[in-house]
Amino acid sequence: MEQHGKRLAPGQVRDAIIGILADRATPLSVGEICQMAKEEIGDVPESSIRSYLLLNTPGKFRRKGRGKYELAEPTGKFRVPGETGNAPEFGESEGLWDGSSAVKIEPEAPTFRFGKAEIVCQDCFEWIASRPDLSIHAIVTDPPYGIKEYMPEELSKLRAGKGGVWRMPPSFDGNRRSPLPRFTVLDSAGLAGVRLFFLRWGRAVLPKLVPGANVLVAANPLLSAIVSQALSDAGLERRGELVRLTMTMRGGDRPKNAEREFRDVSVMPRSMWEPWLMFRRPLEGRVQDNLRKWGTGGFRRIDSDHPFGDVVKSSPTNRTERALANHPSLKPQSFLRKIVRAALPLGKGVVADTFAGSGSTLAAAEAVGYESVGTERDEAYWKLACEAIPRLCALETGRNADDMAACAGKRGSGRGAKKTAPSTAMPCTANLPLVF
Repeated sequence: MEQHGKRLAPGQVRDAIIGILADRATPLSVGEICQMAKEEIGDVPESSIRSYLLLNTPGKFRRKGRGKYELAEPTGKFRVPGETGNAPEFGESEGLWDGSSAVKIEPEAPTFRFGKAEIVCQDCFEWIASRPDLSIHAIVTDPPYGIKEYMPEELSKLRAGKGGVWRMPPSFDGNRRSPLPRFTVLDSAGLAGVRLFFLRWGRAVLPKLVPGANVLVAANPLLSAIVSQALSDAGLERRGELVRLTMTMRGGDRPKNAEREFRDVSVMPRSMWEPWLMFRRPLEGRVQDNLRKWGTGGFRRIDSDHPFGDVVKSSPTNRTERALANHPSLKPQSFLRKIVRAALPLGKGVVADTFAGSGSTLAAAEAVGYESVGTERDEAYWKLACEAIPRLCALETGRNADDMAACAGKRGSGRGAKKTAPSTAMPCTANLPLVF
């Protein structure tokens, strides 16, 4: 199986076939499956599709009529992402995404509530499948750009300080710099996996959105084109790109192991901006019709004289916030509150974050008075979010925010908080060193 001169990973063909059949209510022929697989992962010989179907029938697939296939009878133990019913028991995924093709269903997922915010400890695909259709008015999310970096084994390396996919930058002027994922380790199969992941994510969230709902997705300059095309193919309507104007520590490095030889060369420019992809579910009628019926279809203005713009100045996340929510991809509240507020044009509705991490987006929604829901599958980050959401939403933002005492207690961590898991009480951590 060749794709741009390189072999496809074996799991890609399997996951593509399962995903295609999971998205269809009727059986498909080998030719139809092959055509759809080519659209998703590139040139796949029909013989490979046919062989995989034959070898896994009747285990994973069932033959219907003349040469048509569907998924086997459901067992209730696993669910295919985007499928509201149950799917066949074909075991834990061995593919790139650790569960995006077969998600184990856990009963009564732990849930934390604070004010109008709710975060569930659950895989996002399972959580999305459980949501009612037409129940989300905006998505603001910062997903794992390369997918692989937030797999359990890579998170273990990150927390142990051993690297793996994560790059551990050296200290600078006595300050420990945040880890960065190495997106350049993704080969053609990995890049195809990224596209397939976001294609399925886009297909899964589309029916849950109301018409005109904004979808803001944090991206990376190396992968944004792939993610954007996948979301478009999933049926979302591209509305441009938002630029978070900020100096990061990505790029600017000299060639590895040849720094002295090429002192005047940077492999990549120092990154001074971050792209956020802007999509929406297609409108129902005109913008004014959609606004009247669903309350969506545009962006909330800053005020009557100033529209929301697609370039937002943003400083890097400060020490105070990192001490409250020690997550490697943490975005500052001053930035998140601006884009979350803009996402609901009439200031009404539900904002969702399907990759909630430490809960910073939900904290921003709570700070501006919006209802929000989210999911985080990593238990350690979910527990962190339970602590961080009340404290992050209590932060004052502005020019002097870096100098403010975050734990002054303007809004206690217990006020309005309700959780089905252990207590969220914790000591002030604003002055503790950052440890990854």
